[in-house]
Amino acid sequence: MARFDLRGIPPMVAGAAKIRVAYQVDADGLLSVSARELVSNVESRIEVKPSYGLAENEITDMLQASFTHARGDMQARALREQQVEADRMIEDLLSALYKDGDALLDEDERHCLRVAIQELRTLRESTTEHRLLARQIDSVAKASEAFAALRMDTSIKRALAGQSLDEIDNS
Repeated sequence: MARFDLRGIPPMVAGAAKIRVAYQVDADGLLSVSARELVSNVESRIEVKPSYGLAENEITDMLQASFTHARGDMQARALREQQVEADRMIEDLLSALYKDGDALLDEDERHCLRVAIQELRTLRESTTEHRLLARQIDSVAKASEAFAALRMDTSIKRALAGQSLDEIDNS
């Protein structure tokens, strides 16, 4: 029927853009579509008036179809959001292990984190249930809290190394 582009969205990590699309069909068969990227607030709209017109029952059928598929669409979106979050967590934790794992953790601790990462990766690829994936993400986050705290402490110590208390107080 028509095509439009949502332009002007700032560069983001793949899957990070959150776009809300709204469709509305009025009694005359005029289709209005709007899309908004929620972080940058960039928005685009288009109105499509069919040349052939829509019968009232066709409009009703379209509306019923949108309600019928709404729950599945919301679940698919929630799953995709959790998959993106899982990908970020896996990438960030692997990067942190590569950078600081040997210096801050013993072999057992590194092994436990690698197992947690692999379990998250496996679930991310196999589940269609977003709540299950969210629970696994939380579990990995809890398992890596101590490592994150160690990294933060080490980073602060490096930043403050060689400074006296007076220098820190005056900055």
